[in-house]
Amino acid sequence: MSEKFSISDIYDKNINFLIGSGASFGLFPTLSLDIKGNDESVQTIETLATIFDKDADKTLYSLLFMHYYKSCIEPVMTFDLEEAKSDQENSKVLKNYECFIVTLLSILQRRKKDKKCNIFTTNYDGCFTHVADDILQRGGEDFIVNDGTRGFSKRYLQAKNFNSFVCQTGVFERHYTEIPQINLIHLHGSVYWYQDGESIRVNYSNKNTERKINNDLFQKLEGFSEVLIDNTKKISDLPNNELLQDEMEKFWSAYNKLPIVNPTKWKFHQTVFEEHYYQMLRLLSYELEKPNSIFITFGFSFADEHILNLVKRSLANPSLQMFICCFNQDEYLKIHSLFKLYKNVKYITVDSFLDFTAFNEKIFTLNPLVQETPEEVVGEQE
Repeated sequence: MSEKFSISDIYDKNINFLIGSGASFGLFPTLSLDIKGNDESVQTIETLATIFDKDADKTLYSLLFMHYYKSCIEPVMTFDLEEAKSDQENSKVLKNYECFIVTLLSILQRRKKDKKCNIFTTNYDGCFTHVADDILQRGGEDFIVNDGTRGFSKRYLQAKNFNSFVCQTGVFERHYTEIPQINLIHLHGSVYWYQDGESIRVNYSNKNTERKINNDLFQKLEGFSEVLIDNTKKISDLPNNELLQDEMEKFWSAYNKLPIVNPTKWKFHQTVFEEHYYQMLRLLSYELEKPNSIFITFGFSFADEHILNLVKRSLANPSLQMFICCFNQDEYLKIHSLFKLYKNVKYITVDSFLDFTAFNEKIFTLNPLVQETPEEVVGEQE
């Protein structure tokens, strides 16, 4: 049965989002690849990493993650906000984040109390915080983005900080007004995280220059990366470029220090980050088990097995309604196969591609004039 996604039906619920790399596409690459499997199957960084890991091919595995670092991680680490604003395509992505945040704040303002929601994201970038700063600087919106940090010259991340909120009181404290709050939870880490003893320090102004991996190592990528982004090539066409043992060790020693979840292994390499990761997964589980919860996913493939299994368990909550935004029909078919047993899951598509622009204009919008083409929520297949 087809149903419509209506903001008026969810504004007073416990709203949770899961935002994946699809939201930042155009500004940063996703994990998708153009190369096909030998059986013509679609491949991603995750699927290839799983194959090479299973085959114990250390060289191809290392080359793949060198490509992943250069194409996906380093661009996020060296991101320059002002430079991005001057580029038409990049500024369009940032504008989408702004539109999303402004719409979300409008929803929270409608509430009389509990004016907060949760954005869980697997992205390493700081798009949400950078754009929120711009909105606050211009004025006109009063809100809090709670990224779980506290401090002044140094800000430290703690899970307990997501349980707090800010309110304004009158002069004589006879009344108070809640300030709209967006809890921003990075499930897979962030390039702005740093290990500081047994704590996680967050610094959005640092350019990560000290964590960049030596470029001399990436000369061995010649020819390898070109095959990965060629839709006429298959896995068997990948060149097995020679990597010396000490070169692989040098790369992995630097790579494993990055504060991010590693695709296919789905874990951090430092205990302090690993502990926070599981605390955030518990927070996600806790929020989805609350009464009258809404869970909206966008740009997320559910490749993370921990998140996938957690969400499946949470769907036992009969008052939880989940909406999965599917980029196209192929993605719908893939994700539908994961959740086909759950009646409280709806799948949202549009006639063309459901990118972040279409999401803001046709799905998540307060402006009915924008919704010229009503969104389609695909129900269970017969």
